[in-house]
Amino acid sequence: MKILVGMSGGVDSSVAACILKDMGHEVIGATMSIWDKEKHFNITAQKDACFSPHEEQDIKAARAICDKLGIEYHVIDCTKQYQKMVLDNFKQEYLAGRTPNPCVMCNATIKFEALPRSAKEQGIEFDKFATGHYARLSYNNTLNRYQLQRAADGKKDQSYFIYRLQQEQLAKILLPLGEYTKEQVRDIARKYGLEVSDKPDSQDFYTGDINDILETPPQMGNFVDKNGKILGKHQGIWNFTIGQRRGLGISADRPLYVIGLNKENNEVVLGYAEDGMKSALTAKDLTWLSVPPFETQKEILIKLRSSQTPIPAIYTPNDRETATIRFFEKQKAVAAGQSVVFYDENDYVLGGGIIESTQNVSD
Repeated sequence: MKILVGMSGGVDSSVAACILKDMGHEVIGATMSIWDKEKHFNITAQKDACFSPHEEQDIKAARAICDKLGIEYHVIDCTKQYQKMVLDNFKQEYLAGRTPNPCVMCNATIKFEALPRSAKEQGIEFDKFATGHYARLSYNNTLNRYQLQRAADGKKDQSYFIYRLQQEQLAKILLPLGEYTKEQVRDIARKYGLEVSDKPDSQDFYTGDINDILETPPQMGNFVDKNGKILGKHQGIWNFTIGQRRGLGISADRPLYVIGLNKENNEVVLGYAEDGMKSALTAKDLTWLSVPPFETQKEILIKLRSSQTPIPAIYTPNDRETATIRFFEKQKAVAAGQSVVFYDENDYVLGGGIIESTQNVSD
């Protein structure tokens, strides 16, 4: 089989290529270029990240790995698609007082969509597209559906980031690292003599100041407590996220946290840790993966952030587009704009949605 592998210049995608080559497949490496060299960002980023002015270094590393493995290599320009689907959404969400997850958006629209499609349009022939994501993929003959499952290495599981992939996308991909631990992956890299065997993981979407991307002038507003009392001044709600503690510059008898963002009044609401605890949320833009949509109330497991161990919750459909998710125990830092991902007891990804609002409900 001819397989196109998305190469980042890191250890995971490099080992994915090694594994597939060892299996006898014809492997082709490809890196998506997303950094707009013509756009002059006021860059503060110092560390490596997915969206980074150091992209050329990643391309150089990926090319060197492909040369070492003796496989074909291409750079695919996805700059315009990335600007439209990821950066524009990122800006819109932050300025609206929400906290988006650009990695979720990027995977669904760029990495697993625009990249392989653009490669095909350039005449690169392949049967499947593979990445170095830690997640397991299988096909259920009874349900006639592809199913995504948490990785064998729970600490590295990335199923949260790819829950929005659709059946037609899953049918075209491979996830060769799903059954491996991170240490096993590094061992394989060492066996191949790859210099990236001990390379640190990519830090995040972007490691600089988000204002580099938002490019929005400061907008003076108030820090207030939950009763509306003014506590101080800030320069824009987009500089803060729900659950944030550091960088507030407000003194109090106990640590203060961001518990709300009010776009209409340009207010950042502060409170104590317990003030930010929530017992439920409303999710929108629901997408279903391993199962058809639930039409009745169900007890499920959920993740509110990628690193979280799945927790029990009650799913109640409102309509085909929205649902209410109620937690058994109150949760901290539940932010509108982030994703809630649904799982079953066997670690299969049922689906998920975008958090629209949070609530506290009575028993």
